[in-house]
Amino acid sequence: MSKNFALMGAAGYVASRHLQAIKDTGNELLAACDPNDSVGVLDQYFLDTKYFTEVERFDRHLEKLKRRSTTERTHFVSICTPNYLHDAHVRLALRVGADAICEKPLVINPWNLDQLAEMERENEGRVYTTLQLRYLPSMIELKKKLSNSTKRADIQLSYIARRGPWYQISWKGDEAKSGGLALNIGVHFFDLLLWLFGAVESSEIHLREAERWSGAIQLKNADVRWYLSTRPADLPEASRLAGKTAYRSLTIDGEELEFSHGFTDLHTRVYEGILAGEGLGVESARPSVELVYGLRKATVKVPLGNAHPMFFAR
Repeated sequence: MSKNFALMGAAGYVASRHLQAIKDTGNELLAACDPNDSVGVLDQYFLDTKYFTEVERFDRHLEKLKRRSTTERTHFVSICTPNYLHDAHVRLALRVGADAICEKPLVINPWNLDQLAEMERENEGRVYTTLQLRYLPSMIELKKKLSNSTKRADIQLSYIARRGPWYQISWKGDEAKSGGLALNIGVHFFDLLLWLFGAVESSEIHLREAERWSGAIQLKNADVRWYLSTRPADLPEASRLAGKTAYRSLTIDGEELEFSHGFTDLHTRVYEGILAGEGLGVESARPSVELVYGLRKATVKVPLGNAHPMFFAR
């Protein structure tokens, strides 16, 4: 039987992937909300969705649906709003009797995870997050391979996501609202590394600027050097010539796993997992949120020579 969805942040960058996932899994979108009215994308997926520019009216509508039959109420609220609003909108979803599917990062600060876990218990709802890289076939295969290995791995991670001046002007450039670069574009990569190589033993931050972050992490089974950037100049020449706007590279013991492809349908796989009762929740999100919070608060420590993570990012 199909489920009823509502969507918050319908005009956002990632909303179309959630819309596609809702449609691909055979479900309905009853309502959508965004203060910006540039939401014509809805027509590509659902023509009868009620649209609200005010959260209060959206909330009231979902509350009304909650008091109707099981087939009429909202079963899931998908949240694609700015990072600093995620926990508030998750709470809204739980209050109207729905489960929440929230974009990464689930929260900016770790202690908010405890509040959401308590809200889950009080409202008998579930909170799910979209750590979609865990669903990449190449990463699933790698995890199986690593389960049979006792060797400590040497990891280099580079993620260059080209962004123009708008990025720093928007909420994404405001660390209080986004959590900074490492949280906004890096959290799902950190989650992937923790999922593959185990818990954090120690970490350092080597560079922390508006457009570039880098550092080193010692995990249970790996030593990691990482570099994140939104600077267009950091995009490798081969990627630029190929017309690409992002570069993702994971090197394990000198062997590169370039995974710049295969990202477009991952949200559908996330939704399939949630609907099958196998979604990732609050505790799945906790390790990467705690790691990035520590990186945000740590003193920058500049290493010498080739220990600097920037050398492998170009």
